[in-house]
Amino acid sequence: MSFRASIPTGNDLRLVILDCDGVLFHSASANVAFYDSILAELGHLPLDAHGRELCHRLSGPQLWDHLFGADAVLHARAKEVAARHDYGPFYPLMEPVPELEETLARLSAHCPLALATNRGRTVAGVIRHFGLDRFFSIWMGILDVPRAKPAPDLLVACLQRAEVPADAAVFVGDTSVDYEAATAAGVAFVGIGANSGSAESIRDLLDLPPLLEGSPVRTG
Repeated sequence: MSFRASIPTGNDLRLVILDCDGVLFHSASANVAFYDSILAELGHLPLDAHGRELCHRLSGPQLWDHLFGADAVLHARAKEVAARHDYGPFYPLMEPVPELEETLARLSAHCPLALATNRGRTVAGVIRHFGLDRFFSIWMGILDVPRAKPAPDLLVACLQRAEVPADAAVFVGDTSVDYEAATAAGVAFVGIGANSGSAESIRDLLDLPPLLEGSPVRTG
């Protein structure tokens, strides 16, 4: 793959930063169900197709801005309901990608891992529910930084926490929002799937360790 040369590998790689939804988990069903439950409490219709796509890549506040930005009362009400809504019942709907734990173990044996996600209150819940603190030494969400992705704040915060320069890290995401954040932070980007905004991408997380180790990546 042509982007091999642009990412740090071997001893040059000192931090792998990973997005959560779409990278570690197939969580669209969980997120749609969560937001639809909030909309139901508001007496609003469920998310349409575009809203379901947006809730995968935007933070909660960004989604409410999009849906209700023109209605200050409803916008404030949506944020209030969301702030007290429990995501707990929706964790079981999050499906880990194949061989998630084995892949994270392989990656973390090489260098520290950081989680950078547009989730808010649920960041710690995801880490706790799935026991990911075994693999991640750093996890950051939108409550930890001034701005959500596509701003670079989350990635910059991970770099600062790890005391690693941008050119010694790689960020792995699955949306154009992730790609924009990596570009703004000056961090090499590896896209997962066809919607990452990257000219080239890997199929799924299983392909990441071979790529970073300079080994052959699956084809076909």
